[in-house]
Amino acid sequence: MTSSAATTTHASDRRRVFIDKQSPDAYKAFRHASEAVRAEATEAGLEPELRELINVRVSQINGCAFCLNTHTRAALHAGESPLRLGVLPGWRDAELFTDRERAALGLAEAVTRPDDAVAQEVAYGAAREVFDDAEISAVIWTAITINAFNRVSILSKHPVRQAAMPNPAVG
Repeated sequence: MTSSAATTTHASDRRRVFIDKQSPDAYKAFRHASEAVRAEATEAGLEPELRELINVRVSQINGCAFCLNTHTRAALHAGESPLRLGVLPGWRDAELFTDRERAALGLAEAVTRPDDAVAQEVAYGAAREVFDDAEISAVIWTAITINAFNRVSILSKHPVRQAAMPNPAVG
């Protein structure tokens, strides 16, 4: 007789479904929505660096390695500094971020953790101080979009592979 341990496959041993590949039409529609959000954010005046700070911070909270890899690279490409990216989890305590960036990061965190109603109100109030309606909408939609992409990558277990990182000392 074989033991049940030898014949049973645990859920953690099973290959994950890449839901973006399994449902390409749904993913394509999702990508189109993401492109619309990016266009709205650009039109509202959100700088690429700010959008990438939001993407990185939300991905940090969610623990999405694939999106962290993607958006850390994008942030560096957009001109973000390695120092600011390194201290991003402690943005509240670092004097490296502007009031505008702080407001966006607070609002993005509130979108990512919607169960904290008090923090949500505080974040929205801070955003109201520095953003107009279009900018607030753009920050919220940016956070919603990266949260959704995080879930696609986390649940699909998209791999992060070693690749050459840009050298900030070059150029």
